[in-house]
Amino acid sequence: MNDDYGFDTLSIHGKNEENNPANALNPPIFMTSTYVFDDVQDAEDIMNFRKEGYLYTRGNNPTLRLFEKRMAGLEDGRDAVAFASGMSAITSVLFSFLSPGDTLLTHTVLYGSSYTATHKLLTKYKINCKSVDFTDLEAVKAAIDANTKVLYFETPANPSLDIIDIRKVSEIAKAHNAKVVVDNTFATPYFQKPLSLGADVAVHSATKYICGHGDALGGVAVSKDVDYIRDLKFEYMCEFGGVMSPFNAWLMLRGLKTLGLRMRQHEANAIAIAKFLKGHPKIESVIYPGLETAKGHLLAKEQMSGFGAMISFEVKGGLEAAKKFVNNVKLAKLAVSLGDCETLIELPAAMTHAGYPKEKLREFGLTESMVRLSVGIEDVKDIIGDLSRALDTLN
Repeated sequence: MNDDYGFDTLSIHGKNEENNPANALNPPIFMTSTYVFDDVQDAEDIMNFRKEGYLYTRGNNPTLRLFEKRMAGLEDGRDAVAFASGMSAITSVLFSFLSPGDTLLTHTVLYGSSYTATHKLLTKYKINCKSVDFTDLEAVKAAIDANTKVLYFETPANPSLDIIDIRKVSEIAKAHNAKVVVDNTFATPYFQKPLSLGADVAVHSATKYICGHGDALGGVAVSKDVDYIRDLKFEYMCEFGGVMSPFNAWLMLRGLKTLGLRMRQHEANAIAIAKFLKGHPKIESVIYPGLETAKGHLLAKEQMSGFGAMISFEVKGGLEAAKKFVNNVKLAKLAVSLGDCETLIELPAAMTHAGYPKEKLREFGLTESMVRLSVGIEDVKDIIGDLSRALDTLN
């Protein structure tokens, strides 16, 4: 396969992958937990990595390997590890880099479960966690020290959509021998490639845009360091047991085929909707990196090839107005998660980010009344019409 092929071609065909068994156009699902060996020597060679092969699906499976290779290619990495969920990928990667006494530096805004994992779970293992505004590079330089081993952030951040300079943060980290882990879920490798900008690991909740259809859980971690990926797979993923189902890996491969196509439609819809919301008299404020007035717009143009499909906004009237608004949408669905073909809407402080202390929401750039919209791929006029009708119910 030609490495010079475009994203859409590689997302369908991959890089230098062997033909599927029996020349099947689509890969089979290897629904087996166990594999057999030719003899004892064969088993020893596979278990000691002297030859390629499979032992037990918790460690390796042909369907999972195909998904891992496909993701590595799309992220400009060299290898990847598939996980049962995005949180399994995130926590496994962080545990792989951190020991008691180490410090983890995170951006102030994280997905709710990521915040809980970093600020509550890891601290039980005597790992220090500090939050700092990663959009302020001087603050990052001031916060990092000899004990800092990992800098972890999302960009765009969930749900504030902060845009963080991956290249410059990576330069700061490298000067202190620290690793950089970037959650690339919102942007996907179609719009952003953290590894090419200096990050050590890119992680995804593959449940979201990678799958794209809201029907399978999964996570993935990608790196240019092949040795690290082997350690991550066999010392952490295998031992923690967060293995992705072969069937889910097959669904992820199916989703990847249309990733570029979907992201283009998601973004086109999001740009139109962000402009509609910005001009609506009942909207207080809109956060979308594709708007020229957005704080991180210029940086997003520099390090991303598109602006994604997540919008956060405030309706006039505060929390009660926000609740009434989301309760009155019909086409958009009130639900957690994102990245599906359907438009999804929620109140992060009450749903996906409920783990944040309410009294500190403002410190993290959130409010109780913030609305998060995951723009789907429906006809944009229908999405705008739905939002408009819901806004009309507000006094």
